[in-house]
Amino acid sequence: MGEIRASDVVNAACDALVAGLDTPGLRILAACTRAEADYDVPELLPEALDELGLTCYPVTSDAGREGVARALARRMLAGELTPRDLTSRVHQRYGHELPLTERLAELDDEYDVLEYGNATVDQVDAEVTAEARRLVAHPHAPAEQA
Repeated sequence: MGEIRASDVVNAACDALVAGLDTPGLRILAACTRAEADYDVPELLPEALDELGLTCYPVTSDAGREGVARALARRMLAGELTPRDLTSRVHQRYGHELPLTERLAELDDEYDVLEYGNATVDQVDAEVTAEARRLVAHPHAPAEQA
């Protein structure tokens, strides 16, 4: 997602080993030094996830971009991001080009014109929260079907 450092991925691999998950790829990933992490993690992570039965989508694919949007929505719902932060990050990453996140991009635009319209910050925040819940509740449904 580009939201955490490669060294944090290495730390998570170490935590997974301590928790009892053990695969060859996970061991290799956990063995990366901080100096190696930025270079090696992007190459090692897909194999380690595959060994754990997890799908790793390329971040530039539609599935990867939608996965990033859903992960950001989960972070907002967990209180790690504000509704405004969510819309801003999604809008900056994808503009109005990703159908799944089009409504979040529109809501980011609404934040920008609040002083000229009838909506309040609380109203837009509520719409963003509802959209985030929709994304998380229907993780594989395209926006137009939800």
